[in-house]
Amino acid sequence: MILEDAPLILDAFDVHKSYGEHEVLKGITSEVMKGEVVCLLGPSGSGKSTFLRCVNQLEKPDVGSIQINGELIGYERRGDKLFELSDDRLAAQRCMTGMVFQNFNLFGHLNAIENIMLAPRLVLKQDKDETRHEAERLLDQVGLKGRERAYPSQLSGGQQQRVAIARALAMKPQLMLFDEPTSALDPQLVGEVLSVIRGLAETGMSMMIVTHEISFARSVADKVMFMADGVVIEVGPPSQVLDNPQAERTIEFLSEL
Repeated sequence: MILEDAPLILDAFDVHKSYGEHEVLKGITSEVMKGEVVCLLGPSGSGKSTFLRCVNQLEKPDVGSIQINGELIGYERRGDKLFELSDDRLAAQRCMTGMVFQNFNLFGHLNAIENIMLAPRLVLKQDKDETRHEAERLLDQVGLKGRERAYPSQLSGGQQQRVAIARALAMKPQLMLFDEPTSALDPQLVGEVLSVIRGLAETGMSMMIVTHEISFARSVADKVMFMADGVVIEVGPPSQVLDNPQAERTIEFLSEL
């Protein structure tokens, strides 16, 4: 749901990333408007997850620039030169994005509400009562009211992923990043997580989602970006990329699914 006169939330330009001699990203340019949902599709190894990690600065691009809300990520400009940010300033910038991983990454020794409260308390220095109230609200939002004291080992995979989504939302990000959020789930649990993400889309949350769920992408995305071999092959609305693809590589990928 792109808002009227929506500002640009993400502006990534010519992003490159290599590991040794293997170039994973070969010049990715992408934009996300406020309220826009962008789904990234493509075969394994195409660079989708690496791109999300660059946006979140879990990986540092070798070349290119990434701006969130007009702020250059990872660097500051002094005159005509760029300087890397300190770890503290980089951590503050990272709060602008909320990252949801494939494998939940919850702290096993903390219960659901403690997992959600941890970062706002440590990073944002929020008041304990305020943080607890917000964590309870978020658990209710993701359909887990009453499971505040449940530990990850007591939750299904789908419930753990919903706690992970609530944890990311607790930092009040400008942009949510989902890296194949249902790939580690049993098929019967996929729907409950996708339903939560659909709900976020309806609230106007800006999101980038790496997914192989084509029907989900068709229903929730404002824009689909198909990647292969580290480049963007095709980008456009679902009706174009999914239902009337123009690139041969896109056609081949969709036919295999």
